[in-house]
Amino acid sequence: MKIYIIILNWNGKEDTLQCLGSLEEVSTPHKVVVVDNGSSDGSAMAFSTAFPKVHIIETGENLGYAEGNNVGIRYALEEKADYIFVLNNDTVVTKDILEKFLIRDVPIQGGKALLMDDPFKIDHLGGSWNAKEGSFKLVGANAPASAWTNPIFLDYVCGVAIFAKAEVFKKVGFFDPRFFLFWEESDWCFRAKKLGFATQVCPEAILFHKKSASFSGGTPHTCYFWWRNRLLWIEKNCSLKEQKHLKKAILKESLHTFKLLLLKYLQFPFSKKTYVRRLRIRFYRALLAGVRDYYLRRFGNCPGWIIQGIKE
Repeated sequence: MKIYIIILNWNGKEDTLQCLGSLEEVSTPHKVVVVDNGSSDGSAMAFSTAFPKVHIIETGENLGYAEGNNVGIRYALEEKADYIFVLNNDTVVTKDILEKFLIRDVPIQGGKALLMDDPFKIDHLGGSWNAKEGSFKLVGANAPASAWTNPIFLDYVCGVAIFAKAEVFKKVGFFDPRFFLFWEESDWCFRAKKLGFATQVCPEAILFHKKSASFSGGTPHTCYFWWRNRLLWIEKNCSLKEQKHLKKAILKESLHTFKLLLLKYLQFPFSKKTYVRRLRIRFYRALLAGVRDYYLRRFGNCPGWIIQGIKE
């Protein structure tokens, strides 16, 4: 039995080193693959020095969460992996996490991620699709760590930790690289569900997650990907009737946001230039840019201005 753990790193050297340290304590035999997504902080050298047994793949550029993980998954499949564990680099795992996944023996499983800065609370377990609202209802978000002690089936499990049989990737395919970041794991789980693969949360598989470390640009960064990729997800997974209804609602909300942005611009010359006002304007712009880029078929990374710093 071969278990491959895939960790994606992009300028997250310290987080990844901490994660690799916790994996060294895992009792179940496994192999670790770190995909370095074009880091500029000396990550690859640090990993090879501290953990020489870890296999490192350098992509040379930021491919995003989806395609970056795909690189590692392809390698694992080439090495005849039986199980693949896609794990966020900003996590610390418990030493029996693989053992707990194997006991459940479900095609796709998610771990129980607790907040690293508040381990008595759950990050979230995954989500259930709400066709009326065109979004996922998060399950277990900020719930007490003592809750959700029984396994539950969801439409998708949190992408922080996805443990799957290799055969699932062979039949379902990989993460869609167009998402780049956000919504890719829910799309993959949804596709798997349509092919009959169950998706379950394993409550005994405990790990700790540094929430939202991927979103270096804060709220505007999250906002851009959420709105653009939400539209792509709807396009891929909803009926034509559902698409028409949901896209109409999204365009209506976008128009409302555009009006708010115009109002903010009119008020800006006469108002105090605070950090909050600047951030709010960027929030509106990011939402509109996400919707625009979907319709212009611009996928991949977000525009650079979204993650540029805003001075206090």
